Amino acid sequence: MKELEFTLSNDIRLAADAYGNPEDPPVLLSHGGGQTRHSWGTTAEALSSKGWYAVAYDHRGHGDSAWSEDGDYNIDRFAEDQRELASRFRSPPALVGASLGGIAAMVAEGETSDTVFRAIVLVDIVPRMNPEGAMNIVRFMGAHVEEGFADLEEAADIIAQYTGRPRRKDVSGLRKNLRLDEDGRYRWHWDPNFFKERATPENFANADRLVVATRNIAIPMLLVRGQMSDLVTPELAEEFLQLVPHAHCVDVKDARHMVAGDRNDIFSQAVEGFLADLSSDVAT
Repeated sequence: MKELEFTLSNDIRLAADAYGNPEDPPVLLSHGGGQTRHSWGTTAEALSSKGWYAVAYDHRGHGDSAWSEDGDYNIDRFAEDQRELASRFRSPPALVGASLGGIAAMVAEGETSDTVFRAIVLVDIVPRMNPEGAMNIVRFMGAHVEEGFADLEEAADIIAQYTGRPRRKDVSGLRKNLRLDEDGRYRWHWDPNFFKERATPENFANADRLVVATRNIAIPMLLVRGQMSDLVTPELAEEFLQLVPHAHCVDVKDARHMVAGDRNDIFSQAVEGFLADLSSDVAT
């Protein structure tokens, strides 16, 4: 793994990790809101072992990337960042986008006449989301923005309650997703202004806009849905497939919204298979 830094034309600096050979076909990994690039580590390693150049980056305002100076985190900014990142590769990358990363990809590809990406993998995100599931995410993200956590142990307890996964015994890895502030408390590793854009499901994403954008996407698409997801219900997944008839869907058993973290083995296999089919299509 090699650490990278991209300085975009809008002067925002984005941190990234690259896995594999830069001469191989590129894959851009775009995490969900409130996460960091480290959520893709295992998947990125798996993709690089299959002959892909996998680059996972931190969104503006997240992780080690710079914060927006004006505190503006509307979806257009994330989409613009993706478009410029994609232009930095030798050829259009495949885009794997979880939640926020997937929403930005719908806008980035669907609202331009240019081909930004080679293909898009949406990770438990569709144009129309279940409002109750969206509110669950908003509640979790907003519950500890100001006060933070006394230590990593407390943070691990809260995360386990939300994800439904067994509480991790070794909590040291949480330092990648939290920052230690001067008052001695840990807080999420993202700009608190980011949450203001997502304080209600209506602000989380404009469904009508995303429907129009997604209908315009002609490149290959895959939806990887957590079978236990409360954000993307089976009905909403079916609606997406009707919007994009050429898209495919994979349900990941025993996974919720955080698919890559819940069942990374099945998730990575699904993405690898989809990307392998892309290569086969080019070869034939």
